[in-house]
Amino acid sequence: MRTTHTFSVSNSTRFKKKLLIWSNSFSDAIFLDSNDHKDKYGSFDALLAVDSDSFLSTNSNSFEDLKQYHSKTKDWLFGYLSYDLKNELEDLKSNNYDGLSFPRLYFFRPRKLIILKGDTAQFLYLDPIKQECKDDFKEICSIAPKLFYKRAIKKDIRIKLRIHKDAYFDKAKQFLRHIHRGDIYEANFCQEFYAVDTHIDPIATYFKLNKISETPFATLLKMENKFLISASPERYLKKMGNTIISQPIKGTAGRSKNKEDDLILKKALEEDPKERAENIMITDLVRNDLSKLALKGSVKVEELCKVYTFRQVHQMITTIKAQVEETEDPIEIIKASFPMGSMTGAPKIAAMQIIEDLEETKRGLYSGAVGYFAPNGDFDFNVVIRSILYDANKKYVSFSVGSAITAKSDPEKEYQECLLKAKAMRKVLESD
Repeated sequence: MRTTHTFSVSNSTRFKKKLLIWSNSFSDAIFLDSNDHKDKYGSFDALLAVDSDSFLSTNSNSFEDLKQYHSKTKDWLFGYLSYDLKNELEDLKSNNYDGLSFPRLYFFRPRKLIILKGDTAQFLYLDPIKQECKDDFKEICSIAPKLFYKRAIKKDIRIKLRIHKDAYFDKAKQFLRHIHRGDIYEANFCQEFYAVDTHIDPIATYFKLNKISETPFATLLKMENKFLISASPERYLKKMGNTIISQPIKGTAGRSKNKEDDLILKKALEEDPKERAENIMITDLVRNDLSKLALKGSVKVEELCKVYTFRQVHQMITTIKAQVEETEDPIEIIKASFPMGSMTGAPKIAAMQIIEDLEETKRGLYSGAVGYFAPNGDFDFNVVIRSILYDANKKYVSFSVGSAITAKSDPEKEYQECLLKAKAMRKVLESD
């Protein structure tokens, strides 16, 4: 059981920064931040879970183990589902290079959970440590973020490409041949950027990435010496009662500092037939995935190909809703649609087979999902994109980007889209 204490916060933006700095003393922590985006399906402004009471880390039988763990704890659980869980759902494999070696699935039950909504901070602590709430709140309030900002990010990071430009073009053409033969209609082709023998400060790096991105599903995950630093703009799947919501992104355009030019870029994305076709194909795939467990006739497209604006890019987003039986197990709901269609392709299994053959890196946590399960079985997970992954022991830093290859794709334009998506992560790591 948990005890809840509620405190008033005078400056929520500053308090979020203090929470992050305070979390650094724990070996297990996850910070989720909406960055004040107005999301009709949002549940909080920010959330911090720290100090694991128990955890689950698996590389096999993951969904069944998670189902048992969730059923046993009946409490808040935080963690991630990696892309390579696909191998436990279908006859697939992941044999490409992996410089990070994150577990396939990881969740923990936090002793301390802090939920920020407006100017209110709720501290939900396990009963045996409930007396620590007030002291922790005082400690957090006493932190001076300005002192922390003086910590520098190492400047001599050398980013390398796992797939160079000529090889990218060749692989993109191979994807196109598969499409023209009718093997697939669309595939998400990803490439890794990485640095070896490198040290970064994860919290300082998160501050920098979040400052230039300010996305609605920003995340900092720490599991001892492994870190995810994410500026994700995309929701994978949310459950609210018997309603499930998926919001796939397909379609990206850069931004301009000139207001008129920026509106032109946004309108061009809204009307781009290739980008709309990408989005609609994945929308159909998600509708099909959700229909596996949804109540008959309940799968609806609430908003199709709506363009939203973020700090770095314009994105085309579709919202799909469905209803499920109240007794439906939440893990089974995830299994029905995992991995998410926006990071795979159509048909999904064939696309994942070709992706494995043509990509050079095991995706791991990239293009997986990070989020939480609530005690009542509700959940919310993002899509792990626009993210930096870091193993402090191996001194290995990685970020991957991708784009959707369709029959109308131009390899040069797809390559430039990848560079656009990589811009924020690269800027954070390479500049002072």
